[in-house]
Amino acid sequence: MVPSINDILAESIRMKATDIHLGVGLPPAVRVDGDLVYLASFPELSNYDLRALASEVLMRRQLEELEENREIDFSFTFTGEGGESSRFRGNCYFERGNMCLALRTIPTKIRTIDELKLPKQIIEVTRKYRGLFLVTGPTGSGKSTTLAALIQEINRTRPCHIVTIEDPIEYLYTSDVAVIHQREVGSDTKSFAEALKRVLRQDPDVILIGEMRDLETISAAITAAETGHLVFATLHTQSAPQTVDRIIDVFPPHQQQQIRQQLSTVLIGVCTQQLVPVPGGGRVVATELLFATPAVRNLIREAKVSQMVSIMQTGSAAGMHTMDQDLARLVRDGIIPYEIAKARCHDPKDLERLVFEVSF
Repeated sequence: MVPSINDILAESIRMKATDIHLGVGLPPAVRVDGDLVYLASFPELSNYDLRALASEVLMRRQLEELEENREIDFSFTFTGEGGESSRFRGNCYFERGNMCLALRTIPTKIRTIDELKLPKQIIEVTRKYRGLFLVTGPTGSGKSTTLAALIQEINRTRPCHIVTIEDPIEYLYTSDVAVIHQREVGSDTKSFAEALKRVLRQDPDVILIGEMRDLETISAAITAAETGHLVFATLHTQSAPQTVDRIIDVFPPHQQQQIRQQLSTVLIGVCTQQLVPVPGGGRVVATELLFATPAVRNLIREAKVSQMVSIMQTGSAAGMHTMDQDLARLVRDGIIPYEIAKARCHDPKDLERLVFEVSF
């Protein structure tokens, strides 16, 4: 008997799983507090099962695209027995000729900056009227959740027009003080780059770019910020200085000095984050926060990005801190043990110094 996708989704919600993995020859697996566990109550899945499960969440057009491109991103809403709705983001792909599904839970409730325990200084970004702010980190680090909190803060406090460009649409917003329009790559627009070409004709005040994937998208994002818009975007980088380097390195060498100048002008800041497991269950966000002070802008122009670390280390008055400083704070506050922080830090010796200096 083919298991129902509804049963799998309901069980994952009950277990508070963040991700679901469905593959041939294995029972469904879910990620809980960062670890994968099998759902023992479900059978091993066959290729026929996977195709049946995919057909429950993909439209005919998407199934045709999957067969043609061999992979597809999508999102959907699931309504459980109690009438409660949940959102899921998915990717369907093939491995060794067999279909696979990876699903991620998207909370329907958009949590606030305070509820996420993000640095309080980050709220200042929502009060800006132009510039580029980036949220970075590895896959599954909560970047979309942080961006949603920032967009929702603007939505409830500023009478402006917000346009999001996502692949796929994750959080669903309801226009409040602001007017929000959400565009999905693939169904509402052909690509991030194409949408960004047109968005300036749509009278936006705030633009959210789900991911800056290529030169064309990054260039368009910088241009949008230059022309007086507040732009939010994500990148898969591990630190704020690495984020700046990644943007510059995308461009050919003969353009890089010009891009340094442009980026130094439009950048508001970078929030790099990771989710750290907490003993007893759950996860907490650890962040690195860089704001584009005059000193930071000068380092970008002069290609001295590596010196940003020392500016963040001594920039608490401006709301800045490094990842290791935030991990040390979590250790000192008794939220995570030192061993977990050490496994997640950039410089173990620096972390040890930070924990030791404050403790004694």
